[in-house]
Amino acid sequence: MTIYQFSAQRIDGSTQSLADFRGQVLLIVNVASMCGLAPQYAGLEQLYRRYRDQGFTVLGFPSNQFMQEPRNNEAIAEFCERTYQVTFPLFAKIDVNGPNEHPLFTYLKTQLPGLFGSTAIKWNFTKFLVDRNGKPYRRYAPTDLPSQIEDDIVLLLRQQPKSLSA
Repeated sequence: MTIYQFSAQRIDGSTQSLADFRGQVLLIVNVASMCGLAPQYAGLEQLYRRYRDQGFTVLGFPSNQFMQEPRNNEAIAEFCERTYQVTFPLFAKIDVNGPNEHPLFTYLKTQLPGLFGSTAIKWNFTKFLVDRNGKPYRRYAPTDLPSQIEDDIVLLLRQQPKSLSA
């Protein structure tokens, strides 16, 4: 199984298959605009702009499960664009834990458990790096800055996907 079996609603209401990102290195992040870690949006955007032409994409998934994202999707998109000039794909607000969690996050948490084997996401800006074959590679803590992930991104960008048709 890979992340390509999943789809999600974009922040504009359209549905996007993650298979559309086949062959790319992905950084999947649960984000929240009113979180103290929100300045990480700038670092995520910087990574996206630096490596997008090499096959890298950041996917932002807003969540209000930690009470830091009360805005609606339209207001989230406006905030991210105005405050941090975000151009990477943003998705509609989701749950990342619990009975209504998005299946993508169920999969990511199962493949890459957190500290002491916990599958729960403990806070906003938990990050999952996915290789060019759609396989989860590494999980990063909310306090891990985007710049601290750059070496792993570069490493994965150097690897070619096994098959773009699978």
